[in-house]
Amino acid sequence: MTEKKPAVRRKAKRFFKWLSILGLMVLFGAVIPSAQAQTVNVTATTEATGTMGTLQLLFVFVALALAPSLLIMMTSFTRIVIVLSFLRNAIGLQQTPPNQVIVGLALFLSLFVMNPVLTQVNEQGFQPYLNGEITQEEALQNMEVPIKEFMLSQTKNDDLNMFAGLAMKNGDYQDVADPMEYGLEVVVPAFLTSELSRAFLMGFLLYLPFLVIDMIVASTLMSMGMVMLPPSMISLPFKLMLFVVVNGWSLLMETLVASFQ
Repeated sequence: MTEKKPAVRRKAKRFFKWLSILGLMVLFGAVIPSAQAQTVNVTATTEATGTMGTLQLLFVFVALALAPSLLIMMTSFTRIVIVLSFLRNAIGLQQTPPNQVIVGLALFLSLFVMNPVLTQVNEQGFQPYLNGEITQEEALQNMEVPIKEFMLSQTKNDDLNMFAGLAMKNGDYQDVADPMEYGLEVVVPAFLTSELSRAFLMGFLLYLPFLVIDMIVASTLMSMGMVMLPPSMISLPFKLMLFVVVNGWSLLMETLVASFQ
């Protein structure tokens, strides 16, 4: 019974890795160029010919279903969409920009940030596997490396050590010298925790200038005796003017992209 558990865990980890990597590539279009050059034949395909077999095609469809979750878990999308949401709330706009615009902007900014990583995944692992140059296990290892390097570069040491310690308590790992030796089941939650922490810190800094405007407008209205007039109605045009004058959108985009470099 004890010998079966490690084997089951290894199979589960391998399946999760394949779904994660394929989902990211399909979601961001890294598979599209290869799909134009490859003819997928479900009825007569083998791994030796380099085309996608029935099992691999099934993985692609499953990865498509999991793509939204993978987008949140393993890319820069989380930080970007949270900061954009904080910005909308800080200005005081409830539905402007709408959710579709915020999500779409976060998606394409994530594509811009993740493009070098996805290019490495495609060139080092996916294309050689389709061409029959490497085995499935080698392709998986080659595709996993760039993604883990990106996530570890954005992960705080305290968060990584916390989840690594929890994994060691479960008996999954011993003392690891190189963080690259940790699996995605450790790196992904540590990466998400760090992303949430950074996103909330950036949101707090975004709130400060708009909070100052609200306080100035509220104190001015109180001194004039205009208690019944909502301060948000007066402060909103000033906050919009401030954001436009300082070229806020360009500064915000530049800061978000630079925060991943």
